[in-house]
Amino acid sequence: MNPIPGYKTTTRTITPGDASQEVKKGQTVTVHATGIVQNTGKQFWSTKDAGQSPFTYQAGVGKVITGWDQGCLGMKLGEVRQLIIPADEGYGANGFPAWGIPPGGILDFTIEVLKIH
Repeated sequence: MNPIPGYKTTTRTITPGDASQEVKKGQTVTVHATGIVQNTGKQFWSTKDAGQSPFTYQAGVGKVITGWDQGCLGMKLGEVRQLIIPADEGYGANGFPAWGIPPGGILDFTIEVLKIH
């Protein structure tokens, strides 16, 4: 796992992407994402599940949890990356009970960049 300077979130490239297109701060990005609570091993969300669709957000500007926001910067088009996000860069001490994320939950996301707008 590779640390992100200044953050506790770590990343690992599973599948490299197209080096000519990279996620930069302020860009709109569409991804497939699957999130697992590392503490329990339970999946809490996946855009690949029936009835779900890819997720689109603005990168690097605080629209998503910190670990995701920083962990996806620099991803290449088509890249698949694992993010391990500690609670303080995820949903914090309160967790997100509606999604089954316990207080202090550590998140394990697999992200695939589908489109960089």
